[in-house]
Amino acid sequence: MPWENNGGGGGRNNGGPWGQAPGGGGGGPRRPGNNTPNLEDILNRGRDQFRGGLPGGRWLLIGGVLVLGAFWLLNSVYTVEEAEVGVEFRLGEPKPDLSTAGLHFHLWPVETVEKVSTAVKQTNIGTAAGSGSRANADDGLMLSGDQNIVDARFAVVWSVINPVEYIINVRDPEAMVRNAAESAMREVVGRRPAQDIFRDDRAGIAIEVQQITQAILDSYGMGVSVNQISIEQAAPPAEVADAFNEVQRAEQDEDRLQEEARSYANTLLGDSRGQAAALREEAAAYANRVVQEATGEAERFNAVYAEYVNAPEVTRKRLFLETMEQVLGSSEKVLVENGAGGSGVVPYLPLPELGSSSRATTSTGQ
Repeated sequence: MPWENNGGGGGRNNGGPWGQAPGGGGGGPRRPGNNTPNLEDILNRGRDQFRGGLPGGRWLLIGGVLVLGAFWLLNSVYTVEEAEVGVEFRLGEPKPDLSTAGLHFHLWPVETVEKVSTAVKQTNIGTAAGSGSRANADDGLMLSGDQNIVDARFAVVWSVINPVEYIINVRDPEAMVRNAAESAMREVVGRRPAQDIFRDDRAGIAIEVQQITQAILDSYGMGVSVNQISIEQAAPPAEVADAFNEVQRAEQDEDRLQEEARSYANTLLGDSRGQAAALREEAAAYANRVVQEATGEAERFNAVYAEYVNAPEVTRKRLFLETMEQVLGSSEKVLVENGAGGSGVVPYLPLPELGSSSRATTSTGQ
């Protein structure tokens, strides 16, 4: 060894480069009772063992190769379940073909595989019990266009349509879907009054949020499709729920009173229209009757005139007699002619009737 001659003197020094054996003695063989092994002896024993070869070394080598082969085969074979697709990557570059359901093989570790579920997924926003570990009780609180606070709870139904983009372009796709849908809902609610999301236009808001969310996810190239936005609940926060309910009841009373007023107005309007129609019918009947009477009188006059043209004297005398008949027919006067026919009639003067007649004449004249 190189340190055999470094201990001074010409003798053999088995104690090492410092000229003393590990046991405290000088060079020379180990003394009895000294259990510290000599470094040279250890090296000699190791060299002898390697010269003889490893015990069972060939079988050990074969077993190691088999274990490594089984481990490589176990990592090279993979299974794709139903409603899943596999995307194989060769040195980080995605292969063009997707792996469908079944058993597949790839060259591990040169090739790796990522499995993506193509089933429909649902992300709940605003509900702590259904939103996962990232849920927050204030996720659904947002400000409406009329400065009211709305607690909206809704669900996003979506699915993967491009697995390669879904894996590569975004680190956390589910969180991205949540953030995009929540941002879209806040934008739409912030431009509308609170009544729209409470009851008036939930369907319109859901469609608009779906379109905005899809546009945001497409801009990031996520490879997902937003199938539906379902607004499960929209209500004011619990702190102001009582005051909001009072406002709702007042609005309902207002609507009820307006309906009653419209009903009363319609009733009066119907009655008025009915009376107007009756008056118009009566006026039309009266006008028709007057016209018919006038037409009849005119025709009668024309007929009399035609007779008068043919026989003026006879017609004149007839008209005189008919007129006198009409005038004297309603009179109470009695005519007594002089002569033999009237000699036996005793004149009678009705004093009470003459008195009442004179008083009536005097009052009429005044």
